Amino acid sequence: MRIGYKLAAEAFGPKELIRQGIRAEQAGFDFVEISDHYHPWLDVQGHSPYAWNVLSALAVQTRTLGLATGVTCPSVRYHPAIIAQAAATLAIISDDRFTLGVGSGERLNEHVVGQGFGSVRERQERLREALEIIKLLWQGGYQSYEGKYLRLEDARVFDLPDRLPDIAVAAGGKAAAELAATHGSGLFATEPRADLVETFQDNGGSGPKYAEVPVAWAPTEEAAIAEAHRTARWSVTGWKVMAELPNPANFEAASATVTLDDVREQFTAGPDPARYVQAVREYTDAGYDHVVLMNVGPDPDGFFDFFDKELRERLTSR
Repeated sequence: MRIGYKLAAEAFGPKELIRQGIRAEQAGFDFVEISDHYHPWLDVQGHSPYAWNVLSALAVQTRTLGLATGVTCPSVRYHPAIIAQAAATLAIISDDRFTLGVGSGERLNEHVVGQGFGSVRERQERLREALEIIKLLWQGGYQSYEGKYLRLEDARVFDLPDRLPDIAVAAGGKAAAELAATHGSGLFATEPRADLVETFQDNGGSGPKYAEVPVAWAPTEEAAIAEAHRTARWSVTGWKVMAELPNPANFEAASATVTLDDVREQFTAGPDPARYVQAVREYTDAGYDHVVLMNVGPDPDGFFDFFDKELRERLTSR
C-alpha cells in the first residue's frame, strides 16, 4: 500500500501548494495528487491555481515523491491532445513519477469555455473518446481520429517518455470502473466500494487503485469539524449535486443547511491516530492500494507532523 496526500488547489495558492508537496515528501508520503479545477468549490476557499504548473515545479523540487492529477477532465475544458502532451512531458521531467488521473468532469470547471456540459451519458462517451485519443498519440507518429464528440487532425506528441504514465480513471459506478479497465490502466474512487475494484479487475484491470479518504486533523475534534464545515461542507451534498452546479455561489446555497453533525459523519476528524487507521482500513479492505489522505483541517503543518510522528508507521506496518 502507498499513502498519498491531497494538495487542495481550491484552498491554497500555488507557492503554498508547492511548499506542501515538498513537505509531504519530507513527512514520508509516497505521493501527492492535486485537484485540477478552474474554480474553488466555495468562495471562502479562495484559490484555484493551474494544477499542471504546481506539479511541474514539484517534479523538479522533489526526488522520490509520486505525482498525480486527481483528477483532470480531458474532454471539455481541455482537448485530449493537450493532455496527452502535458502528461508525457510531466512524466519525462519527473523521471516517471507521474500518474494521469482522469474523469468526466464537473460543470463547475468545464462550463467556463462555453461549450456546455452534456448529460452523464454524453460525458462518459466524451471521456471514452478522449482516452482513445490520448493512447493513440502515445503510440507515436502522426495520428488522426474522428469521433462523435472529439476529433484529432494529423497530430503528433514528439516527446514521449520511455515509460508511459498510468491512466487512473475516476469511477463512481460500475460502467466507469469498466471503462477504467478497458481504456485506462488504473482506477480512481472516492468511496470504499469493493464492487468498483471487482468490476475493474473482472474486466482486465490490473493497475493501481487510488481512493481518497476525507480527514480533518486538528488538536481537537471540535476545531477539525469546524474547519471542515467552513471549507468542505460542499462535499456532503453528493456527487449528483457536485457534478452539476456551475459556480461557488451555487455550492454556497446548496450547502447552506449542512450541519456540523453532517460533516462529522463524513470526515475522520481530530487527533486520534487509531481513527485514521480504521478509516484507511475500510479502503484497503475494499481492495485499494493507493490511499490518499484528503485533509481539510486548519493546520497543514500540524497534520504533516501528526502523520510523520504518529500515523505513518501505524499505516505502513499493517
